[in-house]
Amino acid sequence: MHTKCCKQLSCLWVTLQSLIFVIYTQENLIGTLLAIFGNLLVSISVSIQKQSHVTLAGNKDPKQYYYTKSWWSGLMLMVLGEGALFVSYAFAPLSLIAPLNAVSVISSSILGFLFLREKWKAQEFLKRYILTFLGCVLTAGGTYLFVTFGPNSHEKLNAENIVKHVIGWPFLLYLLLGIITFCLVLYFYKQRDANYLVLILLLVALLGSVTVITVKAVSGMIVLSILGPLQLSYPIFYVMFICMVATIVFQASFLAQASHLYDSSLIACVNYIFCTTFAIVAGAIFYQEFYHEDVLHICMFLLGCTICFLGVFLITKNKRKLKGFEPYVTMDMVKGIPTIHNKGWAVQPDYNGSFSYGALENNDSVASVPLPGDQELSISPSPVSPYQPSELKKD
Repeated sequence: MHTKCCKQLSCLWVTLQSLIFVIYTQENLIGTLLAIFGNLLVSISVSIQKQSHVTLAGNKDPKQYYYTKSWWSGLMLMVLGEGALFVSYAFAPLSLIAPLNAVSVISSSILGFLFLREKWKAQEFLKRYILTFLGCVLTAGGTYLFVTFGPNSHEKLNAENIVKHVIGWPFLLYLLLGIITFCLVLYFYKQRDANYLVLILLLVALLGSVTVITVKAVSGMIVLSILGPLQLSYPIFYVMFICMVATIVFQASFLAQASHLYDSSLIACVNYIFCTTFAIVAGAIFYQEFYHEDVLHICMFLLGCTICFLGVFLITKNKRKLKGFEPYVTMDMVKGIPTIHNKGWAVQPDYNGSFSYGALENNDSVASVPLPGDQELSISPSPVSPYQPSELKKD
């Protein structure tokens, strides 16, 4: 009788362990699907908003972008996508969610080619298409690897667990090293004018590692408050929330500075590699996500992330660089005297309903601007033409 009860208890214990494993697997699955869905929505929203700006730029009477329905549709999709990404951190490990930003890179590449009809020159199409296609394949394969072999351990993010991680010596050591590195890089960037892309994006990645930690904590506590005991009354929630908002603001500031100095495709590639790497390290240190993983799973996970890095590099490597706006050469000099129109118009070729490129608009409102001071402009008389005005050819 006693042996039979022990066997039943053993079977019940094995069944309970299997149920717990299924629950953890389902949580990872829910978080992964939410992250993929959110990245897809974000990339679609960016493409819609870009199409809205392009359409407005081509109109004869342009209006403000926030008056268009397409721009607002893109904004709503972006809010939904970011919301899905925010909730996904509460269900899946941080090291599993962060690399899934590669989904946004793949979808943006495909949408840029199909939805926005971005075309390449004939001689460059084959080369660029093959590299982009290869990058998408590598990124998809790497995504499958790190999702399959990613960490499965996921604890409930209540206030007590978060406080325990915050005061733990691994995170305190990581935070100290991060602050020292951030201050050194910021010193060289601001004081020594070292405007290198690596340094700027290193600042973004260091801030991003704190951002993902706080985002996961805030998201987990909100979801846990909905499903179970209330966590919003603990001070640690508001500390994490303030740190999350502050780091996001500073990240956006440094990214804006980088976008004024370097190409957006290069920024996207380097920023993805840096931020993903630091996010994985932060998740491994703060949440101890790889504590119960074996060496094989960790190696396969890192291999998948490396393949993703290579794929994103190939996708962004041959992105076409947009040419800056090159205005026509204005005709603001008449006989050496600068002129300004009443309405600020520059003299430009205008077809005016005709197909003649040289047909200029008749604008008599041209006022000469006096030279500074009492300087006088000496104009040498032009040589007298030997032809009579009546003999000149009229256009």
